[in-house]
Amino acid sequence: MANQIVYINRKKYATGLFWQPIGAGFVARNYARNLAKSVDKKLNLFTEFRGMVGLGTRRVGHRAGMPSVAAEVMESLAEYTSFLGAFATDKRYIVVAVRNGVILEDKVFDTEAEAREEYVKLSEIPDWGALIAPGAWGMPRAVERSLVDVVSHGSHAVLHTISRMGSRMTAGLMLMAFFVVLLYLFKEPIAKMIAPRPQIADVNPELIAEYKRQLEEKNKELDAQFEIEKPLPPEPIVLPYESLPNPIERAKICYQAIGFVMQPVVGWNQVSATCGQEYVDAQLQRSFGTLGEFYNIASEIMPGVLVQEQSEDMLVVQAKLPQVELSASQDERDPDTIVRDVTTLFQSIDTNLETGIVVDTLTNGVDIATVNVVEIAASSKLIPMQFMKIFEDFGGVYMTGCTWDAMRRIWNYEVIIYAK
Repeated sequence: MANQIVYINRKKYATGLFWQPIGAGFVARNYARNLAKSVDKKLNLFTEFRGMVGLGTRRVGHRAGMPSVAAEVMESLAEYTSFLGAFATDKRYIVVAVRNGVILEDKVFDTEAEAREEYVKLSEIPDWGALIAPGAWGMPRAVERSLVDVVSHGSHAVLHTISRMGSRMTAGLMLMAFFVVLLYLFKEPIAKMIAPRPQIADVNPELIAEYKRQLEEKNKELDAQFEIEKPLPPEPIVLPYESLPNPIERAKICYQAIGFVMQPVVGWNQVSATCGQEYVDAQLQRSFGTLGEFYNIASEIMPGVLVQEQSEDMLVVQAKLPQVELSASQDERDPDTIVRDVTTLFQSIDTNLETGIVVDTLTNGVDIATVNVVEIAASSKLIPMQFMKIFEDFGGVYMTGCTWDAMRRIWNYEVIIYAK
């Protein structure tokens, strides 16, 4: 693979990262580790940015601490949720494509012909919010921008090692060096501190007894003046599988909530809707309608929703999900058995899925508990109630989220199962 770093104002930037949205309830480093195992184990660096992780590798020149070009460009073009850009740099060309806030393309090409071919292929996707390309390419609607101008220098999306082993070794060596220097500088005071001191036997026993008596009296006086409260015992650890909604009831609520926020509004196109843990969000894009018309219609058919204006052409409608009854549930099988059984079920209905096993660590400051979690992601034409029936023979099932993709007419599901 070609070198995937570029220089901007003499500073190195990483490109060519493998980007994926972070699943609900995942820790970025754990999600990156599992994703690297399933995609390419040589992907050993990651960065987190706006609900996504980008994976990199030292094989193409990436290093820890190196910022991401794509993240910098997104920060600079924050007014657009979707844009396609091509930029010339170092006699090479970078193509960055962002769709609905998700990075689709982040790559540097060695030749202009390769970059232009990729740009043309991506430009066939409709409804880009902004198009950027070199003027010599003659692309319709595209404007030319310099990469130096669109790099914000304000993003914190820098690469980190997926494994903590390297950073721990470095910290250990630095700590060891610190103690060596400290010992050298203070060797004389330390020698005096450890020199033999007069033993208790050399002191008058009567003076010792008098000192102890006075000390006990003083402690009693202090106890009488101040009521010293003993620290309260820590709250017991609440395990996540002790309060789960019924999977079918949860699916029904998500289905109804998505239908509520995805009601048709003249002049506005439905993009997608996501049911999370507490809220449902729908994204709509303007075609020929106006904001005023949208608010007039939405206030009648979707009372009580919160509307966020991401731009003049993109809206997000949000509604709170109703409370459901919770109960304890946990599957009796080990994680590997659950993965095998779930894979078998999905193979029987000819549906692809992604699985992973993570161990969540919980603590109350004193005690520590671990929970085995099987993570499942799949796309399906089945509505939520039908999809969740697949898991009716499993315990500890929770649908962390589902998304209706109105453009592709398909459901994307994320489910976890708490195992023994």
